[in-house]
Amino acid sequence: MPVLWRGNRNYLEGTSRVTVPVNTENPAAVGAARPSLGAQLLRRKPIGQMVSESGSGEGGTPLVRSFGVLQLTMISVGATLGTGILVILGESVPLAGPAIWISFVIAGLAALLSAVSYAEMAGLVPVAGSSYSYSYATMGEGMAWICGWCLVLEYAVSVAAVAVGAGQYVNETLAAFGQVLPDALSQPPGDGGMVNVPAVVIVVFAMILLVRGARESAWINTAIVIIKIGILVFFCAVAFTAFNAGNFEPLLPMGAAGVSAAASSVFFSYIGFDAASTAGEEARNPKRDLPRAIMLSMVIVTSIYVLVSVAAIGARPWGWFDGTEAALVQILHEITGQPWIALVFSIGAVLAIASIVLTVLYGQTRILLSMSRDGMVPKIFGRVSRRTGTPVAGTLIIGTAVALTAGLVPLGALADATSIGTLFAFALVNVAVIYLRRNRPDLERSFRVPLYPITPILGALMCAYLMLNLGADTWITFGIWMLVGIAVYFGYGRRNSKVAALSEQDYRELTTRAMSPEPVKAANP
Repeated sequence: MPVLWRGNRNYLEGTSRVTVPVNTENPAAVGAARPSLGAQLLRRKPIGQMVSESGSGEGGTPLVRSFGVLQLTMISVGATLGTGILVILGESVPLAGPAIWISFVIAGLAALLSAVSYAEMAGLVPVAGSSYSYSYATMGEGMAWICGWCLVLEYAVSVAAVAVGAGQYVNETLAAFGQVLPDALSQPPGDGGMVNVPAVVIVVFAMILLVRGARESAWINTAIVIIKIGILVFFCAVAFTAFNAGNFEPLLPMGAAGVSAAASSVFFSYIGFDAASTAGEEARNPKRDLPRAIMLSMVIVTSIYVLVSVAAIGARPWGWFDGTEAALVQILHEITGQPWIALVFSIGAVLAIASIVLTVLYGQTRILLSMSRDGMVPKIFGRVSRRTGTPVAGTLIIGTAVALTAGLVPLGALADATSIGTLFAFALVNVAVIYLRRNRPDLERSFRVPLYPITPILGALMCAYLMLNLGADTWITFGIWMLVGIAVYFGYGRRNSKVAALSEQDYRELTTRAMSPEPVKAANP
């Protein structure tokens, strides 16, 4: 029987498995069979192989399946509902006027186009790699690497950028007690300080929680998200006491163009819903719960955004928001006249940052675990602790790198480039849905994108449109990031890819088995 993979592997298609023997007699033959660069970039990893490997790390140590739909939903809400809602109204209301709530609905529908594609793929391929794995199964290793490198930008770099804001909000909290951190301890070098201590502390806190166990981290995140939502509901309750329906007239002072411009601005407040898809290997029932969690998180976040925007406009005329920073805090202070309002929202902002750091750092470690299994990154990122059932080494490496970056490096334009990386990954997931619907209609899907193929096509086009609207500086930074990624691929992934290590004959046999609609019978080792 030909060798289909290095090491003993279980191949899964449907409910049947094939055990593939180890080729230990002639390891040099594996390298000699490596395909050309063009062929390697186009090699796809079969879905069945992904599913059979899921749930364990390097050496076969299993991850712990402990997440239900509540924890999965809170992971997505925690990664999405951040500090942006506290300040974004001051930037977006002058564009749309009282119709800002319509902009949030439009942006939510635009994000939903990609969210439903994520829901279908997460139910079909419930693995930790998220859009990286979806791309590998449909578009080949080259596009999968690009997507994985974009996810590093979306997760690791963006979480460092979010953590940087902790210093400001910690100082606002301390100000209520007459205390303040000096700039030397609350700002990074280049911004007037030496190290951003609050940013480092929050990242280290999240890292320790993730090392201890995914289940404990998920419950703590759930509690933090509930507090975040409670603070925003509290704002709405107070704001509605000063509600004036006249503030909504005229509804469209800037016209439909203003509503569209504001929708593009607030769209990025929805980024993060994909975080649940990285938990596919730790969900108790991923095929059922992942699609539900992604869709529920979109409903929760969109409802909160619309409710907050309606309450804010009802409390203050739209012209009041122009140039206003921290509009929600100011509205509450003006209505109640109580100084403790700022304290409540500062604490809420710190909690918002903590939940984002926790959930996004979690997602990054699971994506790297999946990439490690494929040989795209070093094996250490795929080692799972037998005691905790988590990738401890990878979590410590990523957490330390993010903590140092957040504390010492002014991220600037690199943080802005995360938007392009995220949108690119979203677009690839929409394309993956179309590919698998055309080429694997036989696969069982626990969730199906409605109005196919219109929905995924519109989702991909929306992502492309938003990418093109970003500035030239952001594109240049993103281009530099991708050049670094190409260098990393040629330096490591190209030589260590497990899919590329297969001979052409073995790869064709594995692919043929994966594409067969008939169940694969177990083979004798």
